Amino acid sequence: MDQTRVALLRDLLAGTGWVDRTREFGRGLRRSTSNEEGLLLVGTPEEEPWHLAAHLDDESRYSGLPGLSPTLVRWDPPPGAPAHLSVGLQRLEAARRGETLFVVAQDAAPVPLLERVDDARRVGATVFALDCGDGELSGLAHESLVVPAEGITAPGEPSGLALPVWRDLGRVDLETPAVSFDVVQHLVSSAAGDVERVTIGADGQARRGFRDRLARLLDGLQGGPADRD
Repeated sequence: MDQTRVALLRDLLAGTGWVDRTREFGRGLRRSTSNEEGLLLVGTPEEEPWHLAAHLDDESRYSGLPGLSPTLVRWDPPPGAPAHLSVGLQRLEAARRGETLFVVAQDAAPVPLLERVDDARRVGATVFALDCGDGELSGLAHESLVVPAEGITAPGEPSGLALPVWRDLGRVDLETPAVSFDVVQHLVSSAAGDVERVTIGADGQARRGFRDRLARLLDGLQGGPADRD
């Protein structure tokens, strides 16, 4: 991705409500996960959110927020899998008050998942959902973020302006009015780790806000630092 397109993407995001929507969702996720090991992350049988789990784990370390490090709940963990990759759906059945269930479903959530989400909510767990317009799942969530399958245009966006698609994290198509589900997961993880101001952590490292973190994400994806204004 060339520096011109990185700069344009950054400008487009800054000029719409999309950054604010993602930041609000990420802030809610962060505030709901104060307990270590209290964030349960689950997808669908067809798509487990491996990358989001890794990004949230990175954000947990980077921000000094242990509650953001998720437990990846899997549909059918194989025998002999490492401990952190062997947590099955029974963990959802053991969800309790004070824990957060984060459901990521690009496809429609199957009935067994909806039933477990409903049960977790009934016992007091907080439910977050990232989906593509699954009304049943969104209806069970305390907070949801919908990524329309045909693409996203931000609230309040001027007519004719749309966010670019970014299907492979290395290419921006400025002709297509959409943002990929994968990119939204990156933005959510960055927003969840946002400390909203520059602070100094216990390790002496600076913790910076979401816009700086977004710039860092874009820099990494293009293979080097972008030009700064």
